[in-house]
Formats: sequence, C-alpha cells, structure tokens
Amino acid sequence: MAGKGQIEPRWQKGESGNPAGRPKGSKNRSTIARKWLEVNQSLKNPLTGESETMSQEDLMTLALIKKAREGDVAAYKALMDSGYGAPLQQIEQTNIEQPLFPDVQTDNLDQ
Repeated sequence: MAGKGQIEPRWQKGESGNPAGRPKGSKNRSTIARKWLEVNQSLKNPLTGESETMSQEDLMTLALIKKAREGDVAAYKALMDSGYGAPLQQIEQTNIEQPLFPDVQTDNLDQ
C-alpha cells in the first residue's frame, strides 16, 4: 500500500506496463515513411520540362516550389526553413540587480 500522497503502481517492479508491446521486427512510422519517400518515379520535371526519375521527396519539394512561386507564403517559409534553417528567435532582456530583501542590512554579514 502506498503512503499518503503516493500513487500505487499498477504493476510490480520490473514488470512491463505493456507486456505485449510492439511485435519484434515491426517497423515504426518514420521507417515506413522514409521507405515510401525514397520510391522513385519517372516524370516530367516542371522546372526543366525534361523527363527525370525523381524520388517522392523531390516531387514534393518541386510541388512546394511551385506553390511558393504562386504566392503561397507557408510553402515559401517551409522551403526557406528546410533549405537554410529556421531563423533564430532572439529575446532582448535587461537585468537589473535588486536585493531580494531590501529591508535586511548586508554590511555585517561577512564578519
């Protein structure tokens, strides 16, 4: 029994809260997404007009470029952040040192 204010665990120490878990050998979502993003397809490049073999990543990037060129600000921002990194956010801060306890004399504390 847990003490006051403590939560009693639902399983014993060393026992998993998810004993079945993900089956061995199964792939997570990022692995599956990367696999499909690498699939190649032969299409006409909208920028050059020539037939090329491109990955899904290439095709999506070209689609973003097309949208950005048509004035889509979100597409432009996504491209710039991907290509050059998101801009750093800087916060201007002014520190003014003030005593925590203004009524306490600190002159004689070091003695």
